[in-house]
Amino acid sequence: MKISYYPGCTLKTKAKNLDLAAVASLEALGVEVKEIDRWNCCGAVHSLTADDLIHQVGPVRNLIRAKEEGADTLVTLCSMCYNTLARANEIMKNDEVKRDTINRFMDEEIDYAGEVKVVHYLTFLEENIGWDAIKEKVKVPLTGLNVGPYYGCTLQRPAEIGIEPFGSYTLMSGMLEAIGATVTEFNAADKCCGSYQVLGSPAGENSAGAAILNLAAAGGIEALATSCPLCEYNLGKQQQQMIEKGNIEKNIPTYYFTQLLAVALGLDPEVCHFELNAQFSVELLKSKKCLAAA
Repeated sequence: MKISYYPGCTLKTKAKNLDLAAVASLEALGVEVKEIDRWNCCGAVHSLTADDLIHQVGPVRNLIRAKEEGADTLVTLCSMCYNTLARANEIMKNDEVKRDTINRFMDEEIDYAGEVKVVHYLTFLEENIGWDAIKEKVKVPLTGLNVGPYYGCTLQRPAEIGIEPFGSYTLMSGMLEAIGATVTEFNAADKCCGSYQVLGSPAGENSAGAAILNLAAAGGIEALATSCPLCEYNLGKQQQQMIEKGNIEKNIPTYYFTQLLAVALGLDPEVCHFELNAQFSVELLKSKKCLAAA
C-alpha cells in the first residue's frame, strides 16, 4: 500500500517528533509513504472571511500537487493542516464561483475541482489498516498507561469536515486501546487550548490550557495524546511555568499520538525525538517500561 502524504511546515521543524514517528509507524505497518513534491505551507488557519479567497491558494496548491502526482487521496497529520486543507477542498468541490476565481488566481497551475480526498492519519489507520491489525503488530504494549485523547478545536469543527462527530473520540481512543493503553475520556477533550492567543500572554498564564490540564488531572489521567503542534506547545511546553505560577498543581505529560504508536510498535525511540517533549513525559514512559524498544 502506498499513500501520498502532506507533512506541513511545523512538522519539519519544532514538531518533527510528530512527523517522523508517524512515517516510521506507517512503514512498520507496511505502508509506503510518498511525501508530495513541492508542497508549501497550508496557511495554518482557515480564513473566516467568506470572500478572502487569496488565502485558499496555499492549501489548494498542495491539493494540486497531489493531483499532479496522480493521487486520489492525501493523508495529513497536523490537526490545523487537516482542517485547512479539508475546508479549502470543500470550497473547490462545492462552490463553482469561488472555484473558478481560485483557479484563475493560479494561472500557471492545472485547474482543480476537489478531485483529491483529504484524510486525517487517524482515519487512514482505522479504514485501511484497522485496530485489530495494529494490535497484532504491537511489541511493547502501553500497559498501565492511562491516556486521555485530546482533540482540541480543529479535528471535529466544522461538522462537515470533522474526522468524527462532535463529542466523539473513538478514532484516537481506538488507536490507543489497540496499542495497550488505558483510555480515559474527559469533558475538555474538545476545548480550545488557547491557540495563538497565548502569544499575548506571559508564559504560564494560559488559563484555557490550565483548565484543560486540571480537568485531566481530576479525572485521573496520567498523560494526554494530541495531533496538533500548537496544542502540544500550549499544554506541554508551558506546564512548568504554569506550576510555578500556581495555575496547575501537577504535571500531565503530553505526547503526539504517533509517538505512542511508534513506541508500542517497538521502534527505536530515536524516531520519536522525545528530546522535544518535556523531560517528565519521557520519565513517565520509562517508569511504565514503555521505552524497551525491540
